[in-house]
Amino acid sequence: MPETTLADLAHEVRSKNAGPFWVTMELFMRDAEGYRIAADLVDEPMIAQLYRLAESTVRIFRIPSLNVVKISFPRPVGQGSLRDRDIHAGQHHVPLAGLRVTGRGEAS
Repeated sequence: MPETTLADLAHEVRSKNAGPFWVTMELFMRDAEGYRIAADLVDEPMIAQLYRLAESTVRIFRIPSLNVVKISFPRPVGQGSLRDRDIHAGQHHVPLAGLRVTGRGEAS
């Protein structure tokens, strides 16, 4: 049986620059069931562990009317600084999109 990921359940998973000090990621789910799975799965501790962040810095916004889960957190370094490796934050969504989802909507 093939593994299901959040990306499989989503219309789109993206990340973007949210100013010089924040990254935003968005899960646009295909339907209400996919949204329920994403909304239950994605929480502050999971994002903090996945991105090696302090849990208290993670912000999650659930928008059921749009089937969207939005995640924001501080950038590891300021945008455009010498150590910034992704000025547009366009690749931050990849670990989130690749999360495997079990039959009960849990990450594995």
